[in-house]
Amino acid sequence: MPAETTTSFAMPAELSAKDAERRRSLRRMRVVATSLLVVAAIIFVLTRDGEGWLGYVNATAEAAMVGAIADWFAVTALFRHPLGLPIPHTAIIPRRKESLGESLQDFVVDNFLQPGVVRERVLAVGVADRAGQWLQEPGHAERLVRAGSRIAAHGLDRISDEDVESLVRDVMVPKLSAEPMGPAIGQMITEIVKDGAHTGLVDLVAEELHRWLLSNEAEVAQIVEQRAPWWTPQWVDDRVASRLHLEAVRWVAEIRDDPQHRARAAFDHWLGQLAHDLQFDEATRERADRLKERVLHQPQVVLTAVSLWTSLKGVLSEALTEDGLLRRRAVEEVENLGRRLREDDRLAARVDDLAADVASYTVERHGHELATVISATVSRWDGVETAQRIELHVGRDLQFIRINGTVVGGLAGLVIHTLAHL
Repeated sequence: MPAETTTSFAMPAELSAKDAERRRSLRRMRVVATSLLVVAAIIFVLTRDGEGWLGYVNATAEAAMVGAIADWFAVTALFRHPLGLPIPHTAIIPRRKESLGESLQDFVVDNFLQPGVVRERVLAVGVADRAGQWLQEPGHAERLVRAGSRIAAHGLDRISDEDVESLVRDVMVPKLSAEPMGPAIGQMITEIVKDGAHTGLVDLVAEELHRWLLSNEAEVAQIVEQRAPWWTPQWVDDRVASRLHLEAVRWVAEIRDDPQHRARAAFDHWLGQLAHDLQFDEATRERADRLKERVLHQPQVVLTAVSLWTSLKGVLSEALTEDGLLRRRAVEEVENLGRRLREDDRLAARVDDLAADVASYTVERHGHELATVISATVSRWDGVETAQRIELHVGRDLQFIRINGTVVGGLAGLVIHTLAHL
């Protein structure tokens, strides 16, 4: 009986539950295939000198043994040397695992990692519907936001004040200094004035200035007294200060309440002229650039940027905590997104198309690089380990070759003996 039946099958790593089941199934099929060979051998011995119909049985058993041994040799030669003998062209997988890995890699790339195939499969999966269903299940949106919050908070903590200072000083300031800002600012002001986007700011300034004037009459009087000649009587200064305060309050109130006020029109005209000069007047652009240089090279610019970042980082970190407003809002939006992915067909179609486009683009541009994991993994395996891994997955089916060889060989022997006898 071939020595394979007594050879232990040990994997180099701990077997998983599925691998253990495959191993038991492989052993059962080996026992079945080997048992057929043993039965054929026993029948051959018992009917060796038989005549008549026993001759047919003997010929059948003999041919069955030949077929069983031949197919056993063929199957075993894939994974190891039969009986441990270094017969040429045996142990094929251990000796040629690198080329087999490369061939498997090329097969996967040519037949599976194709843009059309991947796109069709991704569309069939229904990414949007599955994602929406997952997000709508209780706790999933919270889990996703919690994980994202931890990542975001960790990322914020990793950005130190020194990094921000270096970014502003070494990157942002030189970049802004090299770029002519006048034309861009002028165009921006032109669009702001054209759209009336500054009106709200003017309203706010007028409202706050009016409120300040009403609440600070004494400060206005003090300013007038400080600017008044030394020889004017006190009662004159008081009358002048009171009148100036009253007129200032009235004038600011008119600006606040009248959108067509002359002061507003004059301010708009000034902004328009400034925008025009910043874009087309060389002298104005030069003054703007000089002002920009003076501002950018003030040490306080970097310190202010770092201070703003520190404040922003603190606000974001607090908002990302368990009870933070940003985090609660994010959970609500993620839940709404899950519902829309299932109810909004147009949104779901766009998401599915986007996922399919990303997948097809990835395999088109990087499919071969992705598939190199096959050849790289196989190349790291030991030759014996590779053979054992492959045999573990396909060895059970290969045992049917031995069974079929036994049966077909026996039938072929019967037919040949019958023809020879006739």
